[in-house]
Amino acid sequence: MLRHYPARLSRALVLFLSGMLLSLGAGAAEQPVRPFVAGTLQKIVAERQGKPFILALWSVSCTHCPEELKTLARLKQANPALDVVLVSTDDADESPRVRELAQRFGLAAVPQWVFADPAPERLRFEIDRRWYGELPRTLFFDRQHRVEAVSGLVPPERLARWIAEHVR
Repeated sequence: MLRHYPARLSRALVLFLSGMLLSLGAGAAEQPVRPFVAGTLQKIVAERQGKPFILALWSVSCTHCPEELKTLARLKQANPALDVVLVSTDDADESPRVRELAQRFGLAAVPQWVFADPAPERLRFEIDRRWYGELPRTLFFDRQHRVEAVSGLVPPERLARWIAEHVR
């Protein structure tokens, strides 16, 4: 009888730990890729009233976007309170590829959007009137939702400094 006790205990421990891991992972479920249309930015901002967040604009065909997304994923993992929203500037037809890349880069659990307007210029203008489509484009929203926009790769130190100043 005592001889089987360690095996039973091991099985019970494995079941317990498996349950704990599943419950921890429940909060990090993969997000669907939703259509980004006129008015979506206002909705995203309203849902985060009084909270800082980063809006990362990217594309599956962008050369530098994978590096930016990997950096954001590392920072999100190190700072779970960091709110990152991904917006792909690709057509809605690219949703499966957008989802796949976000998953590959470790960002499947953050809100994801893809442009879904036949005239993407309207969406770009709504997001930032000074933006002409260059990617990656990162918008930093502080608690008052003042926006700082950066085109191109944002140095990891710059991202880390913004997180230290705005995310608690």
